[in-house]
Amino acid sequence: MRTALIKRTLPLLLLASASSMAGALELSSTDITQGQVMDKRQEFQGFGCSGDNLSPQLSWTGAPEGTRAFAIFAYDPDAPTGSGWWHWQAVNIPTNVTGLPAGAGDPSQNLMPKGSVQLNNDYGVKGFGGACPPAGRVHRYQFTVHALSQTLELPENASAALTGYMVNAHSIASSTVEALYRRD
Repeated sequence: MRTALIKRTLPLLLLASASSMAGALELSSTDITQGQVMDKRQEFQGFGCSGDNLSPQLSWTGAPEGTRAFAIFAYDPDAPTGSGWWHWQAVNIPTNVTGLPAGAGDPSQNLMPKGSVQLNNDYGVKGFGGACPPAGRVHRYQFTVHALSQTLELPENASAALTGYMVNAHSIASSTVEALYRRD
């Protein structure tokens, strides 16, 4: 009897699992790869680093019903600060946008979609600030897209903590690509 029950319910569980995953939010990039080392283009320019400070190309699919905006985060949980390091926070990306070109994190390039807001990173400037770990150490860089249930109203100089709180409070789905970086 137990075997019969398993034989009947297992296919239903697999079908339900597959259908729930079919529409999952999925982040990808032509510039960074899950678990792989980023190149010098994504390294910061300053603080002893000499990279191109270029935000990677990002694209996403599978936004859930009810998505009203997107947010992009780039975060280093390994930074020796006690609270990690925010490299990029962009919110209120319109729902008709499904990707950002390389370099979109540079406000002077005007590549972010109309209505998007880039906030100060932990370097103290708006937009993307590349990887710059202490020499000889590998750090993880988590690039995450969030589907938001509403556009966010944030003060002009919102802190990373406030932005993170608001994004997490209104995130209905997210997807992350975690890349690595080491400088010698």
